[in-house]
Amino acid sequence: MGSAFVLALCACSASPPATLGVHAGRFEPCPSSPNCVNSQATDSEHKIAPLALNGDPAETQALLLRVIAEQPRAKLTKAEGNYLRFEFTSAVMRFVDDVEFLVGNQRIEVRSASRLGYSDMGVNRERIETIRNALAEQK
Repeated sequence: MGSAFVLALCACSASPPATLGVHAGRFEPCPSSPNCVNSQATDSEHKIAPLALNGDPAETQALLLRVIAEQPRAKLTKAEGNYLRFEFTSAVMRFVDDVEFLVGNQRIEVRSASRLGYSDMGVNRERIETIRNALAEQK
């Protein structure tokens, strides 16, 4: 049992899924589990509103980077053009959530998903709403 527990803990921070990123202008759909939100989803369980721009797209992307730099345990893992990907790690169990942003001319598309487990107890949705509010306050 001890080695299984250690293996489970190591799995919390496993490598990111190969499906992350933008493919034909879209994020990977959320799995059926309730541990993901996606502004491009059509079902109510996973749907979250995109983030509003705060200035032009370049200004908004810079603000977004500043806002997330202030979030605990957030690490930028990819910045390519108007695409940003972060890893957020939980404090105790070290679970990793992958959070993606696509800054467009009208809005910011967003996807936030847990790598492991079934339910995230609303953490991904709450995180995006916290970022939304912080971004709006950056006038």
